[in-house]
Amino acid sequence: MATEERTARLTVLIDPRKKATFDRLCAEEDATPSQVVRRLIRAYIEGRTGKPWTPESGQDGVSEPSQAVAPAESHGRRSSKRY
Repeated sequence: MATEERTARLTVLIDPRKKATFDRLCAEEDATPSQVVRRLIRAYIEGRTGKPWTPESGQDGVSEPSQAVAPAESHGRRSSKRY
C-alpha cells in the first residue's frame, strides 16, 4: 500500500474544555490528537462512500466520480451546527 502524503493542514476551532478532554483521552490511548483525527476522518470517508480508504482511491475516496458525495451548498454561510 502506498504511503499517504500528509501535507494538508486542517484548522478547527473548538471549545477549550472539549480540546483539553480530547487531548487527555488521546494521551490515555498513547495516540496524538492528529492520529485520532486522521482515524476519525478515514472512518467518516469510509462510512460515507461505503468503501475502504486507500491512498490510491483518489482525491474523493472513490474510484468512480458518480459515487462521490456532493458537498452541501453553503451559500457563503457557516453552518450553525455545534458538536
